[in-house]
Amino acid sequence: MLHEKNLASETEFDPDSQDEQPVAALQSLIQRLENEVDALHPNSFSQADALALGLLLVDLATQRNLPVAIDIRRNSHILFHVSLPGATPDNDIWVQRKSSTTERYAEPSLLVGLKGRLGGGRLEDNGWFDQTRFASHGGAFPIYVKDTGHVATATVSGLPQKADHDLVVEALTLIRDRNKA
Repeated sequence: MLHEKNLASETEFDPDSQDEQPVAALQSLIQRLENEVDALHPNSFSQADALALGLLLVDLATQRNLPVAIDIRRNSHILFHVSLPGATPDNDIWVQRKSSTTERYAEPSLLVGLKGRLGGGRLEDNGWFDQTRFASHGGAFPIYVKDTGHVATATVSGLPQKADHDLVVEALTLIRDRNKA
């Protein structure tokens, strides 16, 4: 039993896997995402900040030759959007659906999907979840401004969902850390 518990904590939950996975791994990933949301609250977020974030995401993705679409929006107002080489029109559809999920729930789209799995199954299995408008797959991340709340959403699409999510978090973390220096 102790060995099983250690394996669960060492193995990160893979939302793309069809295999049965330990609930502890799911809970651990949910906690990690909640911590990321709590840690990434800028003091402000302007159109210039959206451009800086978008260009940083482009730099990171270009250096790694990632075939992604990158989008930053304030509700329906698109502040930044680019499709890098290898991205397809489908990525733009995923961007829209993931962004809509984050705007609706004010949480990362990956977190919405993971919380939907807590009782078993998937959020998409519920008839009320409109998959033509929403996607509970990773890649969209809410930008919360201190003392204001959710003001924008940054989204990446084109990689496995955890990688999409992690790229946005990496860029937001780099910006946060630069602003602290």
